[in-house]
Amino acid sequence: MTRSLIRPARLAAIGVFALAGLIFWVSFNTAQGTNIRSDGSMLRLSDLIQERSRQNAELDSQAAALRRQVDKLARRDDGSTRDQDRKLGELEKLAGLKKISGQGLSVTLDDAPSNATAKVPGLPDPEPNDLVIHQQDLQAVVNALWQGGAKGIKVMDQRLISTSAVRCVGNTLILQGRVYSPPYKVSAVGDREQLRTALDRAPAIRNYLEYVDAYGLGWKVVEHKALTLPGYSGTVDLRQAKPLE
Repeated sequence: MTRSLIRPARLAAIGVFALAGLIFWVSFNTAQGTNIRSDGSMLRLSDLIQERSRQNAELDSQAAALRRQVDKLARRDDGSTRDQDRKLGELEKLAGLKKISGQGLSVTLDDAPSNATAKVPGLPDPEPNDLVIHQQDLQAVVNALWQGGAKGIKVMDQRLISTSAVRCVGNTLILQGRVYSPPYKVSAVGDREQLRTALDRAPAIRNYLEYVDAYGLGWKVVEHKALTLPGYSGTVDLRQAKPLE
């Protein structure tokens, strides 16, 4: 019995044409005759995301006000002593649920101009990813500030707690259900000298500063004699965590 053979080159050509046809069909089915880059549906999606972020901010504010009322009523009727109330207040402050004041500093990171070129002779022109703030950049700043002994940290207008996750999607930050665009500001209460030293020693930040010098990414550190961070106002319920066995 003989088996018909297809030359490798012909087989590759067939695969290329099949793939091209699939791409054209998917593009047509998605666009439906519209310009994908400027389609109104994409603009409406962006507007929807911003609107939902605004609604989440309003709901957070309302929830925080209600929580304060509930806590006040619960403490009035719980039969606890002043010493117990004081200890509870200290624990809430350590957990980030109460506002905190003191000396500190703020760090602002920003994208470089979209038309930026290399500022150092001999370096290649930047790729698009070289000109934007990435998740690891924000995480490096937050981790360094914790390492420097920060008593509390705020990213944009939200206080961080132990379950907070700093995540970026594209060139936007998603933090606790709300969406932010650069520039990103991170504020910390703590000893200013120790906080700045921790920033200077962090390898990931030193790497980021090389891109600041090379392509013009934004970086600004401001020290504050007095700084106040709000208490965390969101839910503290754990939905996915499981205890270790």
